[in-house]
Amino acid sequence: MTKDKIKIFLVDDDAVFLKALEIEFLQHADFNIETFGTGEFCLQNISHNPDVIILDYHLDGINSKAMNGIETLDQIKAINPDIPVVMLSSQDKIDVAISCMHHRAFDYVVKSETAFVRLQKIITSIFKYKKMEKELNWYMGRM
Repeated sequence: MTKDKIKIFLVDDDAVFLKALEIEFLQHADFNIETFGTGEFCLQNISHNPDVIILDYHLDGINSKAMNGIETLDQIKAINPDIPVVMLSSQDKIDVAISCMHHRAFDYVVKSETAFVRLQKIITSIFKYKKMEKELNWYMGRM
């Protein structure tokens, strides 16, 4: 029943953080996780139709010429504006968060010891919202 699993793309150039995040998600719920070290790899696999993308803000640790998180976010939204993208950054700066929201990120999370708990809550709220949206569409279609 793989179809029922929520598919999450994790995109971060910090391999240790990426693995830790993947392990956290797999320990807490039955997710289908795909991980990518660059925005380019994420975009190459966007046809796998993720339900949510958790995307690092910087993304230049592996390759200094790699697309950054904002550029990747813009490309994702150009391909499919309905995929919720949660930006992740070590920067606790309001202007960075505002910039991400202007580029249509669903939310912004600062990398910290509470980041995983925040991500879990955000993913839960995304799916509550999607469920309400489906129910509303069903209801409106019956009127």
